[in-house]
Amino acid sequence: MTLIIAEAGVNHNGDEKLAFELVDAAWKAGADIVKFQTFKAKNLVTADAAQAEYQVANTKKQESQLDMLSRLELSWDAHHKLIEHCNRLGIEFLSTAFDSESLAFLVNDLGIKRLKLPSGELTNAPLVLEHARTGCDIIVSTGMATLSEIEAALGVIAFGYIASEGAVPGTEAFQQAYASEEGQKALQEKVVILHCTTEYPAPLGEINLRAMDTLRQAFSLPAGYSDHSEGITIPVAAVARGAVVIEKHFTLDKTMEGPDHKASLEPHELGAMVTAIRQVEKALGHPLKAPTVSEIKNKSVARKSLVAAKPIAPGETFTSENIAIKRPGTGMSPYFYWEIQGKTASRGYKAGELIGE
Repeated sequence: MTLIIAEAGVNHNGDEKLAFELVDAAWKAGADIVKFQTFKAKNLVTADAAQAEYQVANTKKQESQLDMLSRLELSWDAHHKLIEHCNRLGIEFLSTAFDSESLAFLVNDLGIKRLKLPSGELTNAPLVLEHARTGCDIIVSTGMATLSEIEAALGVIAFGYIASEGAVPGTEAFQQAYASEEGQKALQEKVVILHCTTEYPAPLGEINLRAMDTLRQAFSLPAGYSDHSEGITIPVAAVARGAVVIEKHFTLDKTMEGPDHKASLEPHELGAMVTAIRQVEKALGHPLKAPTVSEIKNKSVARKSLVAAKPIAPGETFTSENIAIKRPGTGMSPYFYWEIQGKTASRGYKAGELIGE
């Protein structure tokens, strides 16, 4: 089954109460995981780092990233409460760590066993290595990335998984780890890569779902899709194309103030996406092409047989003039239409009677 991640992100606006409501909404929608973002703004950006264009447009406020992100932090205490609430409900808690301090907190204090490496950190080799050295499973998002950048990150991850204590990290060591049988085995057991278009909302013409196939083929890893498009069409299509993970932003209200609300689903839309994905999964079935159980009973009704077009006397020759093709399909198959012509009837037939009966 496709793993569905409801991305709450920072749509709690730094409000613990809203964060709890987001967990409840994700659980009610049927998501497998609810994901937040864990960071210390001071560790993440410089004091004068500019906002992204979409952040300015969505917040309608020109300020530094530091000021914006400082308002969106969740305390460590809130994290503890949220994961306990998730455990009570039976939905997995996940959060993206954007700095070393946050990563250590998620793994050592909260004890999470699965990590999400965001697109923006793919080339942050020291943080990528720290993720791998935890031994956790890693979901790797690849927005803005080239294939060579993804391979480089996977080399860092492979090294982190398999390198002995004291091994010196570096480009050559990463390449060797990636090329090794042990490194590939670790990647295949513990890593999922997500195709992603890093724009909010992502233009349909730049989604390029076929790139998910490219990732799967290039790296021999399961591939999924992190979606920033509007609506639910694209993530559902990604599942039909074989996505093993779907990640989608959601909010309690798209009109709320904040950088990500506008490009997010509201709870009823999230529920509709989950339902549609589960329906598509069911419909995908297996690759065998053969009559299904429900089809078999309809074969005799929908298909046709050879029938007498008019009365046929015993010994009379079958011709195109006295043979017709009509329902039901319980008699001789029309495939024998040409073979039977020229042969003689062993008995008489009334008009409309199935040939061969």
